[in-house]
Amino acid sequence: MRNDLRTKLLQAFADKPDEYLSGQELAEVLGCSRTAIWKHIEELRKDGFVLEAIRKKGYRILEVPHKMMPDEIMYGLETIHFGRNIHYEETVDSTQRIAQRLAYDGAQEGTIVIAEEQLGGRGRFERAWHSPKYKGIWMSIILRPKVPIMQTPQLTLLMAVAAVKGIEQATGFEPGIKWPNDLLINGKKVSGILTELQADSDRIHSLIIGIGINVNLEPSDYPAELLDTATSLFIETGKEWDRATIVQSILLELEKLYAIYLENGFYPIKLLWESYAVSIGKRVKATTLNGTLVGIAKGITEQGVLLLEDDEGEIHTIYSADILIES
Repeated sequence: MRNDLRTKLLQAFADKPDEYLSGQELAEVLGCSRTAIWKHIEELRKDGFVLEAIRKKGYRILEVPHKMMPDEIMYGLETIHFGRNIHYEETVDSTQRIAQRLAYDGAQEGTIVIAEEQLGGRGRFERAWHSPKYKGIWMSIILRPKVPIMQTPQLTLLMAVAAVKGIEQATGFEPGIKWPNDLLINGKKVSGILTELQADSDRIHSLIIGIGINVNLEPSDYPAELLDTATSLFIETGKEWDRATIVQSILLELEKLYAIYLENGFYPIKLLWESYAVSIGKRVKATTLNGTLVGIAKGITEQGVLLLEDDEGEIHTIYSADILIES
């Protein structure tokens, strides 16, 4: 009950960000006493919210904390479902592992797991993902799409589009997408996406999409071996960004695109993905489990598979590979 009231209180402030809300008005909206409102206000202050109180006018939030706690993400969140159920941790081994457990236990679609720090963050092919504390967005999202299993790679591309649009909406800065799941700025990786399934042979139980975004990392935060290939929004813009705002924007874009996908299929997502792609039309090296192919990236299929034309003009379909864009 306490969390429900707190969420409603924050939503009331978010709905009228520039207005003062009186204790009586808040009590009527939340259906509780003015004393309960005062107690929740004091708890918000203890948690790092800065509130202004003016006699006969009421309360107004001036500043929210700089952590990504559920209250901060909820404050101003515009989604209907995504991010309305948040599992937050300071430090975790991996948000993916927690999300898998929650999904197995029946967590609702749109549930997110978010952490300030990951000790065992993973990228594709079980590579380590560097996830320092308070500097980035380390998040996993639970989906339960009613689509054939063979179509699930499309949702990785959908997530990439949602991330680009969300980052652009929050910061004005637009990354590009390298097939299938890397976001690049000036040729360096700023974000990666990992998709994992819980499914039977004929039915998806859940799809866990993990995303890591390097937001406020400085060069000193990276291991030396990553400095030539990784970057952050802070490094590229010289500005520190509010991570919760970026999370809110990405969740909103994801919810919109997911609805479009379920109603209209992959084609609208494909067009958006191609508009952000940086590898299409470029000469690339694709390293797969079966060897290496070099050629021109021609586009993607309706299933999200990469089409690569080699030097003899033969078109290859690439389902999974490391892609290097050749200069």
